[in-house]
Amino acid sequence: MSNTSKGDVISLQNIVWHRNGKDILRNVSWNVQSGEHWALLGLNGSGKTSILKMITGYQWPNGGEISVLGNLFGKTNIPELRKSIGWVSSSLDDQYQSRPSDTTLEVVLSGKFASIGLYEDITEQDIEKATEFLQRFRIRHLANQLISSLSQGERRKAMIARALMSSPKLLILDEPCNGLDIYSKEELLSTIEEMLATPGGPTLLYVTHHIEEIVPSITNALLIRSGEVVASGKKSSTLNESLLEQTFRVPISLVWENERPWIRIKSYAEKR
Repeated sequence: MSNTSKGDVISLQNIVWHRNGKDILRNVSWNVQSGEHWALLGLNGSGKTSILKMITGYQWPNGGEISVLGNLFGKTNIPELRKSIGWVSSSLDDQYQSRPSDTTLEVVLSGKFASIGLYEDITEQDIEKATEFLQRFRIRHLANQLISSLSQGERRKAMIARALMSSPKLLILDEPCNGLDIYSKEELLSTIEEMLATPGGPTLLYVTHHIEEIVPSITNALLIRSGEVVASGKKSSTLNESLLEQTFRVPISLVWENERPWIRIKSYAEKR
């Protein structure tokens, strides 16, 4: 029997997936409700990306049930559903390396069509919408610069603006701070926090293994270890030393500062 409710943005029920004789996901159940913003935490190889691919229909489970934005997988048009999901990862930067002559504005506009490159007609309304996003992310002055000339932090902002052009109901940021220096990372996190504070925006899934990136407006956390759920729920209850030690397999101490969690890795001698 399904445990999906009408308020679910995402519902995963008892998801099992194995590949080449190895269990990648083991009985993963997870529900995301409207109005929530989630952090997905786990080590590299823990199963975070596999979960994202399940949600977007790029991988299919060996068992279990998936529903996204009210659409039960197996009874819905997945390509059509993907139009309501924005996904930003460092791989997008790589795809645009083959298009060094695209401007920042063109990259953002291409998000309306989910294309790499701009091939379809655009309207003045499209340009106004893209410009508003550039303004919101404080990169409007870079609109006519080549995307290849931007810093990593500026490109990441442009890619998030691109994802928002199609007005997605669900936005996935997959390790968006990967490769950024401290200044660029904090500037991007500030932009994300401002985005989440804007009414009517999409539900956010923020994927990372650095918990200090969890900005105040992220409400919940899913902790994954070796393809299994360690904990799932409000971040106030899931982000504690015991559960984080289970997730990251190292002894830690946790402090909260400016409504963000920060950890220090203890030596094993301290733990004993």
